[in-house]
Amino acid sequence: MRTKHAVTLTLTLALGLAAGGARANDSTAELATGGLVFVKNDAIQMLAEDLFVSATEIKVRYRFFNRSAQDVTVHVAFPMPDIKVDGPDQNIAVPTEDPVNLLGFSTTVNGAPVRTDVEQRVTGADGVDRTALLRRLGVPLAPHLEATGAALDRLPKDKWDELLKLDLAYVDEYDAGKGMERHLAPRWSLKTTFYWQQIFPARGETVIEHRYTPSVGASVQTSLGAPSMARDPEIVAHIKRYCIENDLLATLERARKTAKAEFGPPYSEQRIDYVLSTGANWSGPIRDFRLVVDKGDPDSLISFCGTGVQKIGPTTFEMRKTDFTPTGDLSVLILKKIKPPP
Repeated sequence: MRTKHAVTLTLTLALGLAAGGARANDSTAELATGGLVFVKNDAIQMLAEDLFVSATEIKVRYRFFNRSAQDVTVHVAFPMPDIKVDGPDQNIAVPTEDPVNLLGFSTTVNGAPVRTDVEQRVTGADGVDRTALLRRLGVPLAPHLEATGAALDRLPKDKWDELLKLDLAYVDEYDAGKGMERHLAPRWSLKTTFYWQQIFPARGETVIEHRYTPSVGASVQTSLGAPSMARDPEIVAHIKRYCIENDLLATLERARKTAKAEFGPPYSEQRIDYVLSTGANWSGPIRDFRLVVDKGDPDSLISFCGTGVQKIGPTTFEMRKTDFTPTGDLSVLILKKIKPPP
């Protein structure tokens, strides 16, 4: 999907290729997001983590306890997913147009907003930091925004040649309806990290909360339940990734037959990846871990890997763990029923 200057990265249902899952055409890939990352400190214990995941919001509430007799200062960071555009046909889900706060991240400590610093770094395919170069040229760092493509187009030819030589950009040539057009398009990777120094008082509790809009991958129609795709390796991987049970597959098959569809059932996909395993640098396991996943619509179907999951509301599901040490990550699949037009 092209715009005049840049690849469109969008959070819609006109959507493509996410790593490791079943795909239909017109899809958008999700970016894995997660929680806070802490510099290791054996004095800080996590008493509780309350995690809420939905397609519209991720919220996390942590309760920490400093077991030592002295105040402890810890570097806390929230890394955004890396943003990289590999070509004009790539679609990835970026939920805001903000060039810095890509996910609309905010945080509080003991109920008070926290002022965070932010660092953004651009690297090319060779791994070299090119942030200073782009700033010197007046080019925005976010590769997915149309403003970035427009700024690249305005550069003189010698700067085009420089960026092409460094493999930081490529020439996107296509017919825009009025003849062939040539545009310079970004090919770098952007890493964005919010961070601050947090003081944990001696033998005291500290509550940190943060929230943001997740990157949600989606497909206009799921390939699950399509007879011709049943043995496809991507479908098999999809079933494993989201722990899809036979009962759900049977529901999709019934829906496909009812709709008299040859390909797949009348459901679109929403996919959310949450990184649980990073940042476990506190002392010992999480004493009390609670996960709530919200599928959004009572008519939607949902699947994710977990044990002891209980339905606690029309759209919400809960999993609780005691003395929990996260070793894997969370992948959530929401199947939204496609309703016929009125």
